[in-house]
Formats: sequence, C-alpha cells, structure tokens
Amino acid sequence: MYQKYKNAELVKPGGLELKDRLVGVQRVTKVTKGGRAFGFSAIVVVGDENGVVGHGLGKSKEVADAISKAVEDAKKNLVRIPLNKGTLPHEQKGKYGGARVYIQPASHGTGVIAGGAVRSVLEAVGVHDVLSKSQGSSNPHNVVKATFDALLQLRGAGTIAAQRGISLEKVFKG
Repeated sequence: MYQKYKNAELVKPGGLELKDRLVGVQRVTKVTKGGRAFGFSAIVVVGDENGVVGHGLGKSKEVADAISKAVEDAKKNLVRIPLNKGTLPHEQKGKYGGARVYIQPASHGTGVIAGGAVRSVLEAVGVHDVLSKSQGSSNPHNVVKATFDALLQLRGAGTIAAQRGISLEKVFKG
C-alpha cells in the first residue's frame, strides 16, 4: 500500500494505545432480482496521537460490523509520520483521485485548521497546530488518501541529513 513512498516506516500495532476515529459511514445499495439489498461501508482512521496513523475500509450489512472491520483494516496499515513539536516539519501537497490536500505547519496555539476527513487524520497523527486546505473532490475516501499522500511525503530533519550524508547541524546552517 505504501510502496511508492521511500521513507514510509511501517509500524506493528502491538503495544500501541490506538484511538479510532470514524470518518464516514455510507449506505450502499445493490439492486437484485428480489429487490434492493442494503449494506454499509465505513472509513476509519486509527492513531496513537504521537506520529503513528493508519486508515481502513470496512463493508458489511450492519453498521457496527462495518466499523469494526474498518478498524481491523486500519491497524494493518499503520505508518509513522515525522512530527516537529506538535506540528509538521514543512508544508506539503497531497493528491489522490480528484482530491487535493495542502497542509502547512503553524505556530503553537493555532490549533487544527482543517475540515472533515483531513481533521480526523491530522488529529489521529497527533498534530496540534496546522493549517490545511482541501480542494477538488470532497469524497471522504479520496480526501483521507490524499492527506496520507501528503503526510507520507513529509521528511524530518534527521531523514534529510541521512539522505544528504551530512550532519544534522549542517542541515540547519545550510
């Protein structure tokens, strides 16, 4: 799932205090010879609010079953995101399908300025101060994946120093 991201660090769910956030539940209908068959699909974001986050999709005939399936799926897709004192290391754009998301670090006390699906993901990661803008499609599935695209492209100072083969102090002195 995260193969195209070079610095994506996958995390095992064992020992983590994960909190799940329901992003959305949709009622889906399948029209058959005998009438309409209703089902539900749920998208959930789980995170430890300290840099680890994952998202999952669950489908079932019952809402509760769909949510529990989504939580289990999300726990299989956990990834670590670099944070910098409750905000992001740098600004980043992400896209998936028709959804575009822009996230930008903010000074302490700003809060999470984000709407809907983006807010759920950023709060699950543990970001406390951030500015964001969601453009294009407002489909929660694509917005969550676009937000993950932006978060997975983030690089911490240690990662940049390692990639350039220089010390951490040299990164900041430039």
